[in-house]
Amino acid sequence: MIERLKDLIANNFIAKKIQEKNNILLRSRKEVDINGNGTSGYTIKEGEHKGTVLGHIQRNKSALETKKKDELYDELGY
Repeated sequence: MIERLKDLIANNFIAKKIQEKNNILLRSRKEVDINGNGTSGYTIKEGEHKGTVLGHIQRNKSALETKKKDELYDELGY
C-alpha cells in the first residue's frame, strides 16, 4: 500500500510543478489592447503599418433587431 501512495504523491507533485510553470507563463504574457482608444480591433503600434486597426468586430443584426418597435408590437398582438 505504501508503494501505491508513493506513486500517487509523486504524480501529484509533478502535476503541481507543471501547473505552477503554466501559471507563471500565463501571468508573464502582455495583454493586447483591444478596444483601446475607442476601436473595436487591435491597433498596430510599430512598423510599416503603424496606426492601422486590425480585426474590427462586426456582427450581422438579426431580423428582430432590424424591425421597428411598432412592427414588433403588431406581430405580438399588443
